Amino acid sequence: MNTTLSSIQKLVNSSDFGDRIRGINELRHLEPEIAFKMLEPLVQDKNTRVRYAAVSHFDTIGTANLSKSLELLRERLLNDPEPDVQAAAADSLGALKLTEAFDDLQQVYNETSEWLVKFSIIAVLGEFGDPRGFDILVDALTSDNSLFQTAAISALRELGDKRALPHLLVFADNEDWQLRYRLVQALGKLGDHSATAILEKLAEDEVETVAQLAKNTKLS
Repeated sequence: MNTTLSSIQKLVNSSDFGDRIRGINELRHLEPEIAFKMLEPLVQDKNTRVRYAAVSHFDTIGTANLSKSLELLRERLLNDPEPDVQAAAADSLGALKLTEAFDDLQQVYNETSEWLVKFSIIAVLGEFGDPRGFDILVDALTSDNSLFQTAAISALRELGDKRALPHLLVFADNEDWQLRYRLVQALGKLGDHSATAILEKLAEDEVETVAQLAKNTKLS
């Protein structure tokens, strides 16, 4: 079937949620401004999967109207009953670099018990590059969830704040080699002479991937 404006409108207005999801996926064929207007009402669809698909597509279509995207995504982040949709809202806020939502992200991070939502917010703070995210990211390092720690190390690397160094160096002895690998990556951007001994130690790591990266990493 040929994809046309009419065929997409029929899909997104269908009573079948599968059709609505297919319609959302077809919006990439339209001009962003037109796609945005068709996507907008779907962020409050009664079906969770439709809302998730709609909110996720704001990472690209949202550029057509950033102020409205901020409004819609903040509302879903704060009020959607489904963690998947909240996490998708955080992801799209990060992709669009909508740092105006920082206070909302901080509020949700502190209040939610949903690990997926927290994980998305940690990753977003790295994309933002906003120094206000430093304390949240340091807090995430102390989590017993290795995914949080991994995302936080990467986010602190993106943030570029050298205050993170003492909080990061403790991961040199972590049993998870992926955390050690992320640490080496972070040292490449944040490290200075104070991290020389740690980097030399990691250059002898039992995991070759970590050791090789450490050998090729230069400190400022």
